[in-house]
Amino acid sequence: MEPLHYLDIPTEKATFSMGCFWAPDSLFGSTPGIITTRVGYAGGTEGLIPTYRNIGDYTEAIQLQYDPNTVSYLELLKMFWDHHDPTAKFKKQYSSFIYYHNDQQKAEAELTLNEKKAKGLDILTKIEPAGQFFNAEDYHQKYRLQQHKNLCNNLGLKTGDDLINSHVAARLNGYVVGQGGIDQFDSEVSKLRLDEAAISYIRQLVIKYEGQGLHC
Repeated sequence: MEPLHYLDIPTEKATFSMGCFWAPDSLFGSTPGIITTRVGYAGGTEGLIPTYRNIGDYTEAIQLQYDPNTVSYLELLKMFWDHHDPTAKFKKQYSSFIYYHNDQQKAEAELTLNEKKAKGLDILTKIEPAGQFFNAEDYHQKYRLQQHKNLCNNLGLKTGDDLINSHVAARLNGYVVGQGGIDQFDSEVSKLRLDEAAISYIRQLVIKYEGQGLHC
Protein backbone atom coordinates (compact mmCIF):
# COMPACT_ATOMS: atom_id res chain seq x y z
CA MET A 1 0.00 0.00 0.00
CA GLU A 2 1.43 3.35 -1.05
CA PRO A 3 1.79 5.95 1.74
CA LEU A 4 -0.49 8.97 1.40
CA HIS A 5 1.92 11.25 -0.42
CA TYR A 6 -0.63 13.28 -2.38
CA LEU A 7 -3.99 14.81 -1.50
CA ASP A 8 -6.00 16.16 -4.41
CA ILE A 9 -7.94 18.92 -2.68
CA PRO A 10 -8.08 22.72 -3.11
CA THR A 11 -5.43 24.48 -1.04
CA GLU A 12 -4.20 27.98 -0.25
CA LYS A 13 -0.68 29.22 0.48
CA ALA A 14 0.74 30.85 3.58
CA THR A 15 4.33 32.06 3.95
CA PHE A 16 6.04 33.04 7.21
CA SER A 17 9.53 33.83 8.50
CA MET A 18 9.96 32.97 12.18
CA GLY A 19 13.68 33.12 12.91
CA CYS A 20 14.63 29.79 11.33
CA PHE A 21 12.85 27.17 9.28
CA TRP A 22 13.48 23.72 10.80
CA ALA A 23 11.28 24.26 13.87
CA PRO A 24 8.32 25.82 12.00
CA ASP A 25 8.49 23.00 9.47
CA SER A 26 7.80 20.46 12.23
CA LEU A 27 5.30 22.70 14.01
CA PHE A 28 3.09 23.40 11.01
CA GLY A 29 3.63 20.03 9.35
CA SER A 30 1.80 18.23 12.14
CA THR A 31 -1.03 20.78 12.30
CA PRO A 32 -4.42 19.51 11.08
CA GLY A 33 -5.25 21.03 7.71
CA ILE A 34 -1.66 21.39 6.52
CA ILE A 35 -1.20 19.50 3.27
CA THR A 36 2.46 20.14 2.39
CA THR A 37 5.32 22.32 3.58
CA ARG A 38 8.54 23.59 2.09
CA VAL A 39 11.36 25.66 3.56
CA GLY A 40 13.33 28.23 1.65
CA TYR A 41 14.15 31.86 1.14
CA ALA A 42 11.73 34.76 0.71
CA GLY A 43 11.46 38.52 0.70
CA GLY A 44 14.72 39.47 -0.92
CA THR A 45 15.31 42.18 -3.49
CA GLU A 46 18.78 41.32 -4.71
CA GLY A 47 19.13 39.90 -8.17
CA LEU A 48 20.44 36.53 -7.07
CA ILE A 49 19.23 33.00 -6.46
CA PRO A 50 19.71 32.70 -2.70
CA THR A 51 21.38 29.76 -1.01
CA TYR A 52 22.07 29.04 2.63
CA ARG A 53 25.66 30.19 2.19
CA ASN A 54 24.75 33.19 0.04
CA ILE A 55 21.36 34.33 1.26
CA GLY A 56 21.73 38.04 0.47
CA ASP A 57 18.81 40.04 1.86
CA TYR A 58 16.38 37.10 1.95
CA THR A 59 14.90 35.52 5.06
CA GLU A 60 14.62 31.89 6.06
CA ALA A 61 10.95 31.10 5.49
CA ILE A 62 8.36 28.35 5.44
CA GLN A 63 5.62 28.05 2.84
CA LEU A 64 2.50 26.02 3.54
CA GLN A 65 -0.20 24.54 1.38
CA TYR A 66 -3.25 24.28 3.62
CA ASP A 67 -6.89 23.28 3.45
CA PRO A 68 -8.90 26.40 4.39
CA ASN A 69 -11.89 24.20 5.25
CA THR A 70 -9.88 22.61 8.06
CA VAL A 71 -7.59 25.37 9.31
CA SER A 72 -8.06 29.11 8.82
CA TYR A 73 -5.43 31.69 8.03
CA LEU A 74 -6.19 33.37 11.35
CA GLU A 75 -5.41 30.11 13.13
CA LEU A 76 -2.11 29.90 11.27
CA LEU A 77 -1.36 33.49 12.26
CA LYS A 78 -1.98 32.62 15.90
CA MET A 79 0.57 29.82 15.61
CA PHE A 80 2.97 32.25 13.95
CA TRP A 81 2.74 34.71 16.84
CA ASP A 82 2.76 32.06 19.58
CA HIS A 83 5.84 30.16 18.43
CA HIS A 84 8.55 32.74 17.96
CA ASP A 85 9.64 36.06 19.49
CA PRO A 86 8.47 38.89 17.21
CA THR A 87 10.23 41.44 19.42
CA ALA A 88 13.71 39.92 18.95
CA LYS A 89 16.10 41.83 16.73
CA PHE A 90 18.13 39.63 14.37
CA LYS A 91 19.88 40.09 11.07
CA LYS A 92 17.60 39.90 8.04
CA GLN A 93 18.11 36.14 7.56
CA TYR A 94 16.33 35.35 10.85
CA SER A 95 13.88 38.26 11.03
CA SER A 96 10.11 37.98 11.52
CA PHE A 97 7.94 38.43 8.42
CA ILE A 98 4.44 37.63 7.23
CA TYR A 99 4.30 37.37 3.46
CA TYR A 100 0.69 37.65 2.31
CA HIS A 101 -0.73 36.05 -0.84
CA ASN A 102 -3.96 38.05 -1.16
CA ASP A 103 -5.79 41.05 0.26
CA GLN A 104 -7.62 39.02 2.88
CA GLN A 105 -4.38 37.61 4.23
CA LYS A 106 -2.94 41.12 4.33
CA ALA A 107 -5.93 42.44 6.27
CA GLU A 108 -5.87 39.58 8.77
CA ALA A 109 -2.11 39.86 9.24
CA GLU A 110 -2.39 43.60 9.90
CA LEU A 111 -5.28 43.00 12.32
CA THR A 112 -3.25 40.58 14.41
CA LEU A 113 -0.15 42.77 14.27
CA ASN A 114 -2.12 45.75 15.57
CA GLU A 115 -3.57 43.60 18.35
CA LYS A 116 -0.06 42.73 19.48
CA LYS A 117 1.09 46.33 19.32
CA ALA A 118 -1.98 47.44 21.30
CA LYS A 119 -0.64 45.38 24.20
CA GLY A 120 2.46 47.57 24.27
CA LEU A 121 4.75 45.05 22.65
CA ASP A 122 7.62 46.32 20.53
CA ILE A 123 6.79 44.13 17.55
CA LEU A 124 9.42 44.03 14.81
CA THR A 125 7.45 41.76 12.44
CA LYS A 126 6.97 43.17 8.94
CA ILE A 127 4.12 42.40 6.57
CA GLU A 128 4.98 42.26 2.89
CA PRO A 129 3.52 40.77 -0.30
CA ALA A 130 4.71 37.27 -1.09
CA GLY A 131 7.16 37.35 -3.95
CA GLN A 132 9.19 34.56 -5.42
CA PHE A 133 9.95 31.72 -3.02
CA PHE A 134 13.22 29.83 -3.49
CA ASN A 135 13.39 26.30 -2.10
CA ALA A 136 16.20 25.69 0.36
CA GLU A 137 18.72 22.97 -0.31
CA ASP A 138 17.48 19.38 -0.13
CA TYR A 139 19.09 18.68 3.24
CA HIS A 140 16.94 21.40 4.84
CA GLN A 141 13.64 19.92 3.62
CA LYS A 142 11.92 17.91 6.39
CA TYR A 143 15.18 18.10 8.31
CA ARG A 144 13.93 16.22 11.39
CA LEU A 145 12.43 13.42 9.32
CA GLN A 146 15.65 13.08 7.32
CA GLN A 147 17.47 12.04 10.49
CA HIS A 148 15.59 8.73 10.11
CA LYS A 149 17.10 7.51 6.85
CA ASN A 150 15.64 4.02 6.86
CA LEU A 151 12.16 5.40 7.43
CA CYS A 152 12.54 7.88 4.56
CA ASN A 153 13.80 5.15 2.24
CA ASN A 154 10.97 2.82 3.19
CA LEU A 155 8.46 5.57 2.44
CA GLY A 156 10.05 6.33 -0.93
CA LEU A 157 11.22 9.78 0.17
CA LYS A 158 14.56 9.90 -1.64
CA THR A 159 14.81 13.39 -3.15
CA GLY A 160 14.15 16.95 -2.09
CA ASP A 161 11.11 17.08 -4.34
CA ASP A 162 9.75 13.93 -2.69
CA LEU A 163 10.09 15.55 0.72
CA ILE A 164 8.53 18.82 -0.41
CA ASN A 165 5.54 17.37 -2.25
CA SER A 166 4.60 14.55 0.11
CA HIS A 167 1.75 14.95 2.58
CA VAL A 168 3.08 12.06 4.66
CA ALA A 169 6.49 13.72 4.86
CA ALA A 170 4.95 16.93 6.22
CA ARG A 171 3.01 15.04 8.89
CA LEU A 172 5.84 12.77 9.98
CA ASN A 173 8.38 15.59 10.12
CA GLY A 174 6.37 16.88 13.06
CA TYR A 175 5.50 13.57 14.64
CA VAL A 176 9.10 12.30 14.85
CA VAL A 177 9.85 15.16 17.27
CA GLY A 178 6.63 14.79 19.25
CA GLN A 179 4.61 17.56 17.63
CA GLY A 180 0.90 16.91 17.45
CA GLY A 181 1.06 14.40 20.29
CA ILE A 182 0.21 10.73 20.59
CA ASP A 183 -3.58 11.18 20.67
CA GLN A 184 -3.54 13.05 17.36
CA PHE A 185 -1.13 10.56 15.82
CA ASP A 186 -3.27 7.60 16.83
CA SER A 187 -6.39 9.26 15.43
CA GLU A 188 -4.74 10.07 12.10
CA VAL A 189 -2.32 7.24 11.42
CA SER A 190 -4.75 4.95 9.61
CA LYS A 191 -5.29 7.66 6.97
CA LEU A 192 -1.55 7.94 6.24
CA ARG A 193 -1.37 4.38 4.90
CA LEU A 194 1.79 3.36 6.75
CA ASP A 195 2.87 -0.21 7.39
CA GLU A 196 2.89 -1.62 10.91
CA ALA A 197 6.67 -1.35 11.30
CA ALA A 198 6.62 2.36 10.43
CA ILE A 199 3.66 3.00 12.73
CA SER A 200 5.38 1.30 15.65
CA TYR A 201 8.65 3.17 15.06
CA ILE A 202 7.03 6.61 14.74
CA ARG A 203 4.69 6.02 17.66
CA GLN A 204 7.66 5.42 19.96
CA LEU A 205 9.20 8.71 18.83
CA VAL A 206 5.98 10.67 19.40
CA ILE A 207 5.72 9.30 22.93
CA LYS A 208 9.40 9.96 23.64
CA TYR A 209 9.45 13.59 22.47
CA GLU A 210 5.90 14.84 23.10
CA GLY A 211 5.94 18.05 25.14
CA GLN A 212 9.66 18.73 24.70
CA GLY A 213 9.16 21.71 22.42
CA LEU A 214 11.01 22.75 19.29
CA HIS A 215 14.43 24.12 18.50
CA CYS A 216 16.43 24.97 15.39
